[in-house]
Amino acid sequence: MASDKTNVMRVLEQHKITYTAHEYPHGKEAVDGVTVAELLGQNIEQVFKTLVARGRSGSYHVFVIPVAKELDLKKAAKAAGEKSVEMVHVKELLGLTGYVRGGCSPVGMKKAFATVFDESVNAIPTVIVSAGKIGYQIECAPADLFALTRPKTAPITTDGAARRHPGTAQTRFARRSRSAARAWPPAWRHRRTAQSARGRPGRYR
Repeated sequence: MASDKTNVMRVLEQHKITYTAHEYPHGKEAVDGVTVAELLGQNIEQVFKTLVARGRSGSYHVFVIPVAKELDLKKAAKAAGEKSVEMVHVKELLGLTGYVRGGCSPVGMKKAFATVFDESVNAIPTVIVSAGKIGYQIECAPADLFALTRPKTAPITTDGAARRHPGTAQTRFARRSRSAARAWPPAWRHRRTAQSARGRPGRYR
């Protein structure tokens, strides 16, 4: 339905990019991407999170990495051409990007910042990122996403997996969400838009 479309989805449709929209039950708080990927049965290697950092120069940079990985600040700084980078405070995110924590997307930010994707994106057929709102994701070909964000790719993650904290609100969210998922119809989490023969985006199905 049109009312469910986010700004990111509208941007993709304006550029005639075919994408799949995913939705998951959610509250007002952000939840880690690993939990969401497990809930939706997604390939964890294809789900990416969007991070924003400030370089030593004062410039801002966007880093997009797999949800199961952590950003290596030294590698990120090298890829961005900075002496060092530090993560921006969550309170700064909305003013800088127009997005909140848990709903930050590399598409449709208030300003086009220099963007770096982890090089692992080159090995997957489609990539899943936030649709700009908690509870919503979009999935499309990396090449299509690159056409919008004009990023570079580089190895920017640490060797280990991202830390998770069992017993937190996120774990409680996962339990509630799995129960909700079982109660909802199978089609609740996958809605697709496709280009028609004339190259116009199709409607949700």
